[in-house]
Amino acid sequence: MNRTRARWAAGIVLAATAGTVALVTTTGSDAHRADLPAQITDRMRTTLERSDPGQHHHAGHQPAGAADEKPAVICGVRVYGYEPAKATELADVRTVYGFHLCGVAEQGRPWDVAVKLAGPVILDMSTEPPGIQVVEATDGVPYAERLRQMFPGKYAELAQKEALTDGEMADLRRRYDAAAGL
Repeated sequence: MNRTRARWAAGIVLAATAGTVALVTTTGSDAHRADLPAQITDRMRTTLERSDPGQHHHAGHQPAGAADEKPAVICGVRVYGYEPAKATELADVRTVYGFHLCGVAEQGRPWDVAVKLAGPVILDMSTEPPGIQVVEATDGVPYAERLRQMFPGKYAELAQKEALTDGEMADLRRRYDAAAGL
């Protein structure tokens, strides 16, 4: 009788394990597809944060640290959209349109006086590392017109209205304070 119970228990464990593996595999695949926007957001943030802080010296501002110090760049990002829009894998995404707000986290320097760069941004995902293109006014082309030249209409409209959400901003400030030792 004990052998019979042991066989039944082993059979139940094997069946449950097989069911769990099948469920995780199916759910993982669906989750991977549904998680593409999160993957794009992570890739955008990582790309911007790994860029050299020299690319973030905007309007003549320079970090105060020694020349050989490389303070962390901490970014908050918001993805407006990507192309091709029907992409299902991160590797298929060629262009990302969004917004970024980055601060150079020098030790002891509060957010309010940190060197920052913010605005609409385009990532060219077809290169490694991805290319970064920010929207800036040029001679004779006002900022709003330049934005419409660089962004598809639906994303340009979002870029004129939306930046970071309150939650994204709170996360950015928390991460910045930690990196700046505050």
